[in-house]
Amino acid sequence: MNGKATTTRTRLDRGRGALGPALELVHTGRAPTRAVLTAELGVTRATAGAVAAELEALGLIRVDSKPGAAAGSQGRPSHRLSVAEDGPVALAAQVHADGFRAALVSLGGTIVATAPGCVTVSADPAQVLGAVVDAGAELLRASGRRCVGAALAAPSAVAEPEGTALNPLHLAWPAGAPVGEIFAERVRAAGIDGPAFTGNDVNLAALAEHRHGAGRGARDLLCVATGHRGVGGALVLDGRLHTGSSGLALEVGHLTVNPEGRPCHCGARGCLDVEADPLAFLTAAGRAPGPEVSLLQQSRDLLRDHPDDTQVRAATEELIDRLGLGLAGLVNILNPDRIILGGLHGELLAAAPDRLRAVVADRSLWGRSGGVPILPCTLDHNSLVGAAELAWQPVLDDPLNALGGPVRGD
Repeated sequence: MNGKATTTRTRLDRGRGALGPALELVHTGRAPTRAVLTAELGVTRATAGAVAAELEALGLIRVDSKPGAAAGSQGRPSHRLSVAEDGPVALAAQVHADGFRAALVSLGGTIVATAPGCVTVSADPAQVLGAVVDAGAELLRASGRRCVGAALAAPSAVAEPEGTALNPLHLAWPAGAPVGEIFAERVRAAGIDGPAFTGNDVNLAALAEHRHGAGRGARDLLCVATGHRGVGGALVLDGRLHTGSSGLALEVGHLTVNPEGRPCHCGARGCLDVEADPLAFLTAAGRAPGPEVSLLQQSRDLLRDHPDDTQVRAATEELIDRLGLGLAGLVNILNPDRIILGGLHGELLAAAPDRLRAVVADRSLWGRSGGVPILPCTLDHNSLVGAAELAWQPVLDDPLNALGGPVRGD
């Protein structure tokens, strides 16, 4: 092999190895220009240009033909990079106590289409998952876009790699339901391309927020959230979701925050799961939950419409104190550099930010030394976006292997 051929082959090998990291940089908004991509990858301009061209040929990104530069930058303007607006999508599905929803999500974490959510969930997981996959398949047919895979966000601890829902307590599904297997079967039966995945909804929310929302830039990110029923937690360490040895890490809902409190589904008493969720808030505020809208929406409406109501204020303070106690214990154990709160917890933070931060600081060793930033989640439907991240991951890891196509020379 002559010297020129050797150089070309080296560039090809280097370019292929950089495709995945380059795509992730564009996907997460960390490489808006080719110059930034070159610096982040630590490669030559020629290699970065070849990588960007290959990703564009795969239909994943766009390289702007009119170079531009960020405000205040110096030197020659660089080509802008963005995800392809008409590129492939992932099918994301979510099931929770108050219904289900399907969506198509593009690179960049953008929801491009959603199917109307169902408001009732039967006790048969096969029926529910079949319905949500059918809704997603209809979205795909209408869009005409290529699908890279599908993923489900489930309101349960999900054992890996089997995809078994160990405690779908709020769905009336049997413990140990093989939701991963059922979901994959329904995806294949619907003729949807790509692999199928299943994960815990709060884990996936944390993943989405870390890549596209309030958790972006954090190294060790703790997420705690309550949506429709119960409380969940998740941890992102060094940019990767930490799920433990079998997918069951961060079951924060079963931290005891009130030993004399409400009985929990797990058999204990006073767990965060029943002391700091929407039902607990409505009960503490003296409101009987109604069937018209979700418990989360009823809690949000109460906070928004009656902020000066004595019982509402008392309920807000009670839940903040319980939540702060749980967060303080997690800070002592995990030492995160950022905490994000989702669902009703984000609303409580907005209602009384100083009180929650004071409770965490007072009860945690490391909180007293400077405090841990506590922020609300910022993404709409972050569990859906996180489910899509699961489906996109094989493409982010190796675009050529996932989508096919030769690496071109530069």
